[in-house]
Amino acid sequence: MASAGTVAPVVSDLNDFLNASPTAFHAVDEAKRRLKAAGYGQLSEREEWTGLEPGRKYFFTRNHSTIVAFAIGAKYVAGNGFHIIGAHTDSPCLKLKPVSKVTKGGYLEVGVQTYGGGLWYTWFDRDLTVAGRVIVREKKEGGVSYAHKLVRVQEPIMRIPTLAIHLDRTISSEGLKINSQSHLVPVLATAIKNELQKSVKENGPKEPSEIKNAKHHPLLLQLIAKEANCEPDDISDFELQLCDTQPSMVAGAMKEFIFSGRLDNLCMSFCSLKALIDSTSAEHSLDHESGVRMVALFDHEEVGSNSAQGAGSPAMLDALSRITASCNSSNSQLLEKAIQRSFLVSADMAHALHPNYMDKHEENHQPKMHGGLVIKHNANQRYATNAVTAFIFREIAERHQLPVQDFVVRNDMGCGSTIGPILASGVGIRTVDIGAPQLSMHSIREMCAVDDISHSYEHFKAYFEDFTELDSKVTVDC
Repeated sequence: MASAGTVAPVVSDLNDFLNASPTAFHAVDEAKRRLKAAGYGQLSEREEWTGLEPGRKYFFTRNHSTIVAFAIGAKYVAGNGFHIIGAHTDSPCLKLKPVSKVTKGGYLEVGVQTYGGGLWYTWFDRDLTVAGRVIVREKKEGGVSYAHKLVRVQEPIMRIPTLAIHLDRTISSEGLKINSQSHLVPVLATAIKNELQKSVKENGPKEPSEIKNAKHHPLLLQLIAKEANCEPDDISDFELQLCDTQPSMVAGAMKEFIFSGRLDNLCMSFCSLKALIDSTSAEHSLDHESGVRMVALFDHEEVGSNSAQGAGSPAMLDALSRITASCNSSNSQLLEKAIQRSFLVSADMAHALHPNYMDKHEENHQPKMHGGLVIKHNANQRYATNAVTAFIFREIAERHQLPVQDFVVRNDMGCGSTIGPILASGVGIRTVDIGAPQLSMHSIREMCAVDDISHSYEHFKAYFEDFTELDSKVTVDC
């Protein structure tokens, strides 16, 4: 366990990753930057993947919100297995509606829709901003093209204020009751201040067109256009979401926690990505590898993964197929062989034991902070773990003296799920479901232990380095 005042480099690196990633688009952009710096070459799904070479490293993005990176072992031949860690880039949030312009009671407000199963009461009274992507019209050489640009307004520009207790006398006895349509509407400005400001800006920014005025507040469009380095009228469309402006940080009296938004699941995304990069960075790190090491970070897990860039799409199967075919296009059955030799670690944050709600955990399965990665089990296949996959993951931990824990939900409670069962059933790949323990899951502000960041990174790195040799000793279907 790290002593008070000391922070492991991997923890500082995670904080940097979190602070650079207010949205799934930004998370993929940051992952892309890190991969390029580590010598990974970018591929396009729109082009042929010819000339993939053993010993080389590649990645591709889909929708700029999903990213798949892989390193081909120097001893790889088509039909060998893929050693994968899968996670997701999205988190519950409030996303702007296609028509976001709301004016009520002398206020300019912004219409939002709920994304995923967030603890929405935690979004009240926070200093909020917007981030995401915009489609910008650009004039080039007499023609017009359209560019995808990431934007992030750094300063707080919105707030969802709570109702004063004097006007809600039943809140103490009956609790806070939120109507997500009428109560979760952030305030952008007062109408009178906005009008006064417009009247004195005779030479100010260009006003957006009347069509855009009808859909979004011109004030909001001007703020977005400034970040995109364009005129408001050049914004053709956007996907934006609200974000907390408070940064990720190491905290607690013993500096043992990370307080941050989006730990679920950028924490696992970061640890898997860093493990892949570090396990393939040394000059001879792939010399004895006969498989393909891969990380797949998907969008839309929080809403079921059913999208072109979600885990329910053919994205992973397409990648496995194209890599296999690139190294041997003459044998169509090599992909099926490769899948049966492959292994997936489905990495999604786990529920740590809450000291104020002890009865919410099954007595013999109470994951603790600092206790290492949690192997998730469910007899009804809400998690894809079985005895074989759990053993392999646990054996890697034992070899490297890393702690590991188990979780099963109480029989009288519902169980969440992950991308694990989706990929296990859709691709046919052996899968173990795991995650680092955390509290405040799906809050705007979550927490986990710094030690578990180190444990997760080390466990994932050991998995990439040890799996080929370990799997050769496991016999099941013979």
